[in-house]
Amino acid sequence: MFRSVGTAHDVEMPVDEIKATMNATEPMNAATLNQENTLTFRALTPALPPSPRPISEPEAPQPAVVTEPASESGAPKKSNRLRHLAAGVAVLAAGLAAAVYYVEDVAPYESTDDAFIEAHVTPVAPQVAGRVAQLLVRDNQEVKAGEVLLQIDPSDFQTKLDEERANLAASQSRLAQANAQFTVDQAKVEQEKANVIAAQAEANQAEADNKRYQAVGSFAVSESQLDLAGTQARSAAAQVDAAQNKELAAEAQSALDQAAIHTAAAEVQGSQAAVHQAELNLAYTQVKAPEAGYVTHRTVETGAYVQTGQALLALVPRQVWIVANFKETQLTDMRAGQPVTVTMDAYPQIKFKAHVDSIQSGTGPRFSLLPPENATGNYVKVVQRVPVKIVLDDLAAANYVLGPGMSVVPEVRVK
Repeated sequence: MFRSVGTAHDVEMPVDEIKATMNATEPMNAATLNQENTLTFRALTPALPPSPRPISEPEAPQPAVVTEPASESGAPKKSNRLRHLAAGVAVLAAGLAAAVYYVEDVAPYESTDDAFIEAHVTPVAPQVAGRVAQLLVRDNQEVKAGEVLLQIDPSDFQTKLDEERANLAASQSRLAQANAQFTVDQAKVEQEKANVIAAQAEANQAEADNKRYQAVGSFAVSESQLDLAGTQARSAAAQVDAAQNKELAAEAQSALDQAAIHTAAAEVQGSQAAVHQAELNLAYTQVKAPEAGYVTHRTVETGAYVQTGQALLALVPRQVWIVANFKETQLTDMRAGQPVTVTMDAYPQIKFKAHVDSIQSGTGPRFSLLPPENATGNYVKVVQRVPVKIVLDDLAAANYVLGPGMSVVPEVRVK
């Protein structure tokens, strides 16, 4: 028998009974194990003589002291150190991953959502006024360069062309008449020249006869013959003068004919220009596409009367580009030719390849209708935006509907 102290009074209990009682309980936890060790230790300890106590004062119960084995108390501290070490390693790995992500995927890129698709939108307007006889295109239809879009009633223009052609024929006839008259008058000039030569010969002959009669005198010829010779010489000289005057008149008429020819030729050229203009106006009744593209913003209908220069529709070509308004602080490392990845709001699952084409020499507000005047009032510095032109390299973009004004998000690799 062994003596065990569990309460205020001494209780004797065999060791085997103590062990049997402990085994009959539920599975032991740490506290139960400590209690068992304590009871076992006390059971094995020899009984000490009880200390004298006053009979009137009962002994207060002493709490049992529970101690943990050395091996059990060191395990939690080691476990805490391992957990702290694992948490530090995880934080370090997360920081390293964040740094690598920033260096590889954030720092080398510049992006903005202030970017849109642009294109050369060509407004189509008639060059002549008239009523629309036929409308040959639909909204959003793709057309080729030179394809007829609409037909203006050509009746008035055909009539004008016929009139101008008639005027051309008349002016050409007047030119031919002037040329013929010049030929006739030129022949008259030659004839008058011959008459002058003949009159000059007759005058010379008459003058020679008169001189011979004057040399002989009245001894060989009569006075009447002398007078007749003198009269004939003076008459021949007068005929020479008359012939020369006729020659001058013929030459003047020939000059007038040449002027008439030039006038008729000018009239012919004017008539030809009028005919050409009439032909152009007739051709302008067919409004054709200046380039290939898609019909947009159509405002004309069949039967409408249109004026010269009135916008009827617009053509949007297939070739488009992107204008991205980057902040001026984002342009530090941006250069022409750098690769760009473009994401479009219409096709968010597709990434298009592109490149920086050029950077505008000036901010957007500087070219606005009312540019800012920073020299007046209170100045507040605002980060400006600069338009950057980006050209698509991906040929697959032609298979998608891309139009001016669509929103995109470009990402430029600047490093």
